[in-house]
Amino acid sequence: MMVEDVLIPILLSLKIVLVATACVFVGGVFLARLLLTQNFFGKEVIESLLLLPMVLPPTVTGFGLLVLFGKHGPLGVLTRFLFGAQVLFTWGAAVIAAVIVAFPLMYQSARAAFEKVDARQEQAARTLGAGELRVFFTITLPQAWPGILSGLVLAFTRAYGEFGATLMVAGNIPGKTQTVPMAIYFAVESGNYRVAVPLVAATVLISLGAILWLKIWSKRKFWCYTERKMG
Repeated sequence: MMVEDVLIPILLSLKIVLVATACVFVGGVFLARLLLTQNFFGKEVIESLLLLPMVLPPTVTGFGLLVLFGKHGPLGVLTRFLFGAQVLFTWGAAVIAAVIVAFPLMYQSARAAFEKVDARQEQAARTLGAGELRVFFTITLPQAWPGILSGLVLAFTRAYGEFGATLMVAGNIPGKTQTVPMAIYFAVESGNYRVAVPLVAATVLISLGAILWLKIWSKRKFWCYTERKMG
C-alpha cells in the first residue's frame, strides 16, 4: 500500500466536501428562509424539486446532471461559453453532485429551525426600528442556529459519502476526481484491501467525529441555556 493511494482520495474528498458544504449552507439557509416567509403560486412545486434528490436514486440524479452538463446540455453549453471548458469529469463536477444530493438535508433542517423561531421577538425588534437584516442576524439566526448546524453536519457527511451521482458526472480519475467512496469501491473490486481498509476507517472516523462533535456541542448549549434560565 502506498500512502498516496489513501491520502490523496481523502484530501480530494475533503476539498470537494468543504466547497460543497459551503455552497449548500448559503443556498439552503437563503432558500429555506425565503420560501418560508414568501407565498406565491408554484411554491410547493419548487420545494418539491429542491427535495427531489433526497428520494431519487443517486444514479438517476447523476444521469440528470449528465444531461444538463453534457456537451449538448443547456448548462454544458453555457459553461463552455462562459469559461471555455467542460465541467464533466472534473473535480467541479464532483462538487456539483455533492451539492445536489446534500442540499435537501440542509434545506429541511434550516426550514424546520426557522419555523421554531419566536416570531414575537422578531416583530418586537421591527417595532423598535430594527431592519430586516439586523433582525435576521441578531434574532432569527441565533435562535435557528442549532437546527441549521445539525443540517450542516448532515449535509457534510452526506456529501462526503456521495458515490453514484459523482461517478456518473466526474468519473473515477485518480488524483483528479477519485473521491474516498470511489477509491473504496474500486479497491474492494480489485481485492486491494490494504487500500480499502484505511479508507473505510478514515471515513468512519470523520463521520463519527462530525456527529460526536455535534452531540457534544448541542449538550453544552442545552446546559448553558438551562443555567441561564435557572439563574
